[in-house]
Amino acid sequence: MISFENDYSEGASEKILQRLIETNMEQLSGYGNDRYCESAKEKIRKACGCPEAEIYFLSGGTQTNRIVISSMLQPYEGVIAAQTGHVSSHEAGAIESSGHKVLTLPQHDGKIEPKELADYLNDFYGDGNHEHMVFPGMVYISHPTEYGTLYTKGELAELADICLEYHIPLYLDGARLGYALAADTDVTLKDVADYCDVFYIGGTKVGALCGEAVVFTKENVPAHFLTRIKQQGGLLAKGRLLGIQFDTLFTENLYLELGRHAMKCAEKLKAIFKEKKYPFYIDSPTNQIFVVLENEKMKELEKKVKFSFWEKADDTHTVVRFAVSWATQEEMIDELQELL
Repeated sequence: MISFENDYSEGASEKILQRLIETNMEQLSGYGNDRYCESAKEKIRKACGCPEAEIYFLSGGTQTNRIVISSMLQPYEGVIAAQTGHVSSHEAGAIESSGHKVLTLPQHDGKIEPKELADYLNDFYGDGNHEHMVFPGMVYISHPTEYGTLYTKGELAELADICLEYHIPLYLDGARLGYALAADTDVTLKDVADYCDVFYIGGTKVGALCGEAVVFTKENVPAHFLTRIKQQGGLLAKGRLLGIQFDTLFTENLYLELGRHAMKCAEKLKAIFKEKKYPFYIDSPTNQIFVVLENEKMKELEKKVKFSFWEKADDTHTVVRFAVSWATQEEMIDELQELL
């Protein structure tokens, strides 16, 4: 059985594991107060071109989204997201459980259209009854999106301008940011830091055992944020685990190199699907590949290959996702080619 089920099936980059072994017996302060966390923060600030950035390491993606969003919103505010956004579809109501509503906009290949965002905010404040409604207090996007698509630099700039006009933060979920940065795109990490008020750099899905790095770029950290992280279960006593991993990821461009490896594998796999005449559901430029399979072919393939159900295309066809990652081996792709 070969797996293209997701991009976090394997453990971690060997360089990270080696560094964890090398530092294993060092006695270090807890909760992120160690020299490796500080070193990782400095390297991330440099990579972002944002020396004033304030950085926190959290345990996982859902915890990160819930803690960041709930900490930055007022009790009467909600967060705007695409209908297909992770916080509105795949986080088991984590945001709502914090007392904040997810306010959804239509998705366009997984993305929010700037004009529709501007119209939504304009209509909200133009409604004479808006004091009786949930206020839009933040805009959430992910890059890549749930469909593996990417925002352009121009789109990010437009979204940032709209958020600035309405005095609400733009928050970018970067669970797969390493793959976005390695794709054919005009958006760099420095652009993300420039346009977004807060974002996170995903480690879990890009070579780390676990962990995400939250980056506040505008001197806008919520009060007592570390306390909020602990209160909501996102703070590790052994903070070194995250610091050492991110320190390694941001040494000698490892984070970007892992992303580039995944992109190389994705291009090879896409070429095979094209050669075999399998239709694509969406043209994703990153590591998630969505194809439409006949139900009978899907059942046959499932005997030898793991992949993800995405949605029903019609009564006889299903959209499925093949995900490659930093750990995908080309031999796996060759084996899948033979099976196809």
